[in-house]
Amino acid sequence: MRQFCTINSKYSEELAAECLEWIKEVTGEPINTSGEMDNFYEVLKDGVLLCNLSNAIETGSVKKINTSKMAFKCMENISAFLECAKKFGVPPQETFQTVDLWERQNLNSVVICLQSLGRKAGKYGKPSIGPKEADKNERQFSDEQLRAGQTVISLQYGSNKGATQSGINFGNTRHM
Repeated sequence: MRQFCTINSKYSEELAAECLEWIKEVTGEPINTSGEMDNFYEVLKDGVLLCNLSNAIETGSVKKINTSKMAFKCMENISAFLECAKKFGVPPQETFQTVDLWERQNLNSVVICLQSLGRKAGKYGKPSIGPKEADKNERQFSDEQLRAGQTVISLQYGSNKGATQSGINFGNTRHM
């Protein structure tokens, strides 16, 4: 139980509310956008809204949305959303496990996933949330610039020409 409290202590009501506002804007569904933990869980737990969000971002993303309140059907919805999130470009480390939402184990990871998806949504012509994604910044160097870089003296890099600190002892040595 102690771990549960520690994990959910990272939960941010402000970020959760921002996620729910964004979901409401993208899907057009009339949901309670309070970031309070109980509301966040109740709004998302069956996965239906998450599947509708996926379909709002890209039509036909989730083929079958289960409206049954049976546990395994709800967990199928959440899993379908997670597959779509990965397809939309959410990195694996920013997704969550189905049980994190269904069993209310780690709602903070659900917020992180929605924030990440919110940043990616702009690429699909939808409103986005959070900081703007960075653009690729590829640089082209001429042959002359590359040659100029080879004339730098290696000691400017902090090289010590293969010298090591082996054999230097400070303080008491370890007795075995």
